[in-house]
Parts: sequence; C-alpha cells; structure tokens
Amino acid sequence: MFKGFVKIAALFAVLLVIFALQRVAFVCCNLADVGGRELADYLGALCAGLPLDVTVASYFAAVPLLLQLVAVWCPGRWIRPVERTYYALISTVIAVVTVLDTVLYGYWGFRLDMTPLFYFASSPSAAMASATTVQLVLGPLVIVTVAVGLTAALWRVSGLKALAQPALTMRQRAGASALLAFGAALLFVGMRGGVTVSTMNLSRAYFSEDRALNHTAINPQFSLLYSASHQNDFGNQFQYLPAEEATAEFNSLTATHFAPADSLLTCPTPDIYLIIAESFSTHLMPSFGGEPVALCLDSLANEGLTFTNFYANSFRTDRALPAILSGFPSQPTVSVMKYVEKAEHLPSIALSLRAKGYESRYYYGGDINFTNMLAFVKNQGFTKVVCDSDFPLEQRLSKWGVHDHVLMERVAAELDANTAAPRFWVVQTSSSHEPFEVPFYRAIYPDEPERQLRANAFAYADSCIGQFVRRLQASPRWQRSVVVIVPDHYGAYPTLTDVEQRHRIPLIIVGGALRTAPQRIATYGSQIDIAATLLALVGLDAQQFTFSKNLFDAQAPRFAFFTEPEYMGFVTDSTAVIYNLDADRVEASRGNSSHAVQQAKAYLQTIYTTLSQL
Repeated sequence: MFKGFVKIAALFAVLLVIFALQRVAFVCCNLADVGGRELADYLGALCAGLPLDVTVASYFAAVPLLLQLVAVWCPGRWIRPVERTYYALISTVIAVVTVLDTVLYGYWGFRLDMTPLFYFASSPSAAMASATTVQLVLGPLVIVTVAVGLTAALWRVSGLKALAQPALTMRQRAGASALLAFGAALLFVGMRGGVTVSTMNLSRAYFSEDRALNHTAINPQFSLLYSASHQNDFGNQFQYLPAEEATAEFNSLTATHFAPADSLLTCPTPDIYLIIAESFSTHLMPSFGGEPVALCLDSLANEGLTFTNFYANSFRTDRALPAILSGFPSQPTVSVMKYVEKAEHLPSIALSLRAKGYESRYYYGGDINFTNMLAFVKNQGFTKVVCDSDFPLEQRLSKWGVHDHVLMERVAAELDANTAAPRFWVVQTSSSHEPFEVPFYRAIYPDEPERQLRANAFAYADSCIGQFVRRLQASPRWQRSVVVIVPDHYGAYPTLTDVEQRHRIPLIIVGGALRTAPQRIATYGSQIDIAATLLALVGLDAQQFTFSKNLFDAQAPRFAFFTEPEYMGFVTDSTAVIYNLDADRVEASRGNSSHAVQQAKAYLQTIYTTLSQL
C-alpha cells in the first residue's frame, strides 16, 4: 500500500538532488561572477534555496501523484509509458532552463525569467545574435546530453513497483487513495511555500548581503515560473502604499513643463537628430573619469551641453525605447513593448512634434521586428523606418544586421535632401553589442584579449557617431541642427557591480542651433526626461508625458529613477537608495533613505497602476 507513496517520495528526492547539482553547475560555469566564496557560503545558498526547490519539485511531482491515484482505480500497464513520457518532458524542461540560465547569467547578471522568451518569440535570429559560434554549437548538445541523463535518472523512479495492483480490495483502494490524498496535501503546501499568509516568492532565497550568493540560491525554474505568473497582473504588483498616499508622493515628484525663460536655441524649429547609442556609459569617457574608449563622444561632450548626473532607466533596449521616446519609465518585471495594445497608448515625441510641422524618421541597422520594435516605432508616428532589410545582403555582415558605419553612411547620404520641414530623425546603433565583432581595430588593451574585444567594439561605434556628427557639421543644415546623444541602457562594458554606477550614462546635446556655450550640467535626471526637455526647447507643452520633466526647468524636481529585474533605484543630489525588489529590502543607500524609499515605492506603484490602465 505504501509503495506508490514511496515512489512519489523518491521522485521528490531525486528532483531535489537534481536542483542541488544544478547549483553546482551554475557556480562552476560562472566562476567570474559567483566564484571565490567559502564552501560554507555555498552550503548556505543551498539551504536558502531549498524552499524554492521544494516548491518546484512539488509542482513537478503533482502529475505523477495524480497518475498514481488514477491507477489505484484503473490499474494497468498504461501508467509506465505515460510516466516515462512525462519524465522525459520535465527532464527536457530542466535541461533547457539550466543551460539558458547558466549561459545568460554571464550577460545579464540575474537568473532566468520570461525576458529571453519574449526576445526569441519576436525575432529568433536577433535573439541569438549575442551568442558565440561555440555556444550555438555546444548549447544544443549540452541540452540533449543533460536531458537524456535526467530522463534516465527519473525513469529509474518510474521503474519502482507501482502502488496499484489488480488484486487490491476496495478497502485497500480507499486506503491507498487516502494516503495519496495526504501526499497531495503535502505537495500543495510545498507549492504554496508553507501555511503562512505569504506564498513562496524569490525573497525566500535572499539570505546574505552578498548578491552573488543570493543569486546562487535561486532556483531558475522557480524564477521563470514566478516571472511568467506575474506578467499581466499589473494592477496588483508593487502596491506598497494606500492609493491616496502613493498619489500624493508621486505628485510631489512631477512638475509642470515650462520652456526655458531664455531660449537656448537660435531658431524655433531646429532639426533634431536623436542618436541612441547601444550600451554606452560614462565609464567609457575620460572626461567622466572613465576609460579612454569613447574619445569622439568625449570630444563632443566638450562642445555642447553635457549632463553629468544622468541615468539609464533600464538594462535592455526594449525597456529603454519607451523611456526615451515616450517618457514612460521601465518596469522591472515586464516590457511594455511586449503589449502592443498598451504601447500604442503611450505618448510620443514624434507625434507631439507634428504640431510644429516636423517630419520623422527612424534608422536602425538591425531587425526592426525584434521585441515588437516596428509596431512601437510605427505607433510612435515615424513616417519612414529604415532597417536591415533596406540594405543589400552584402552589407549585412553583422550578426545584428549592418555595421554602424554602414547605417551612419545611409543617414549621412540623406542629410542634404532639400526638405523644408524640420526633422526629427532617430538613429539607433547596434555594433557595441555582444558578440562585439566589428570591422575596426584600435589597440586599447592589446594584452587583454577579452577586454580589448569589448573596448574595441565601443571605440568603433563611438567613431561612427563622431564621423556622422562631423559630417553633419559640414552640412548646410548644421546651423539649424540639434544633436542629442544618449545610450539606450546601462553599459555593457565595463562590468560594474555597483547598481547606481552602472546606470550612469551621458546625455550630450550639441548643434549649430544651440545659443549657449559648452557647459557641464549637474542636474539629476534620466531618459524619461528627454521628452519634456526636447518639447520644451521648441516651445511645446508636455503635460501628457506624466513621468517626464524638463531638465532646464528650475522648478522641476531633480531626481533619477531606474529599474532592473531585481532592483529599483532613486537618486537625487543628496540621497540615493537601491531597493532589492526580490528581497524587499534596501540594498544600498545614502542620505535620507527612508523618505527616498517611500518616494521610490510610490513611483514604482504609479508606474504599474498606469500600465494596468493603458
């Protein structure tokens, strides 16, 4: 009578062992990020992650338990092939999750969630562009090998003698059913994470001040499941404060969007060129104390208006574009671009500029369908969109499409078109992205191959931007031009563990239409403030950009807000707080952090409330 119950218990135990070995593989494959700790630290991570392992094992064991219960009343040989098929299925799932999580962690710095699935669904080729040839070849082989090994281990469990036998009496069947029902109740408690009010969540794994150890403790299957189950329930996520209190705090962080009292421009409707630079940061610019990589941007920063306390709102391009073009902050758990029907209701710089007769274009050298980018750009009102398919095949030599110099040459070739209408052209680069393969070489760190590879890619992209701006300076339209240069998200190089520092990016405004002398501006802001700032420069109201503030408005609050899947940050000239969303605690702070935490929570709550209403 107890054999079926023992069979489920054996399956449960094997799954826990698999998850423990999964952690060992994760550490061994990511030594640069999570290695170098004491054995006791890793054992602590194993123990801290055990509740998440139990939850996932409970979900996986539920189906075999149900099969055992059915077999009590409908015995037969059917149960073993059904069990084996199920075990092969979950073995494949575990293998895929293990390999993806282990490989992607080195790029992203957080455990697996729904983000890569969204990327792959929108454009498989673009999603795989970051992968090296070795990864593309070995990845599937490793997945198959792990899946086969796990399947063999679980099939040993299915080989245990089943509970149901044709000779069971009715009383024995009832007893067996009751025992299995008790097992189901235990699994339900395991799925839920206990019998307390709170259900299982990622914060259970956070046991240390060491971020890497907390990440080691997280079960990647649980991380993916948790992300998938929190994709659409926007109105109930991050509801920290009563609605009235959150609204009051948020209102204190908003401002009316006044145009500067004294115009910064020599003409009322300048051409505006917005260059979105892939993965750049201030840490590549010597004038910011960074490495000698982005020398062209550094030179341009000394010729115009440069904001020195500016921050990226997020960590990936699909989060960044709504922040830059719509003034809508990024979200830690989801990308609004995934939801086309919501994204189409976001405000738009391009549409707002139509009131002054602007024509708009969008230039991107990659796959414009990646992450629903085409739908977003079209809804933003760009009347002409140039992407990889607009270039001949012989020019598409980058894994992302065309290299940046080819893209910039295309834009430059169209500069002298005799159009009377003012321009709003957006140019999005892509070459400074993994795998960092570019047709360019500058010896920056010749004795450090990996560092040289990354720095060289940024030096190349920087040179392409510099050449384009110099080409524009030679154009007859330079005197009526404003060039805005901003990275799309926090930098891919150098790797920084300090959350606040890695979000620091430059905002550079240059152009012949600028009336002011070169200036470094210490105002705190982030990408969402570009919308209100640009519209104010040309005298347009920006009230519909609820989250955006004019950086030149002395009455506007001075702060930057940013998010990652694990964190949110709130920074002013006197305070800063980095809040760990998974652990529900302050990770780092300075100044009056208690009020900053309250403001950050109200701000994030308002973002999700707004998202639920779009």
